[in-house]
Amino acid sequence: MSTPAPQARNRELRVTVTDEVYEQLQELAAGKDVPAEEYAARMLTDDVTRARFLAGAEEFVAEHARGFAQRFGPHPTAGGRAA
Repeated sequence: MSTPAPQARNRELRVTVTDEVYEQLQELAAGKDVPAEEYAARMLTDDVTRARFLAGAEEFVAEHARGFAQRFGPHPTAGGRAA
């Protein structure tokens, strides 16, 4: 018997932006037919997801760079040409 996955909880953030930024946010949200708050939440979620992915990629490269260079050779020089 498996345990059910925990449900994601939603958190509310209060963010202050200028009137100009809010107007632009409303325009962008209207183009997607969603409320401005939902559009902002999607943008924030996408940005956090992207940052998490890039941090993971950095860790992966740091962990495996030496082995990759040993197997495939060092990175090409600035003046190098493809074979």
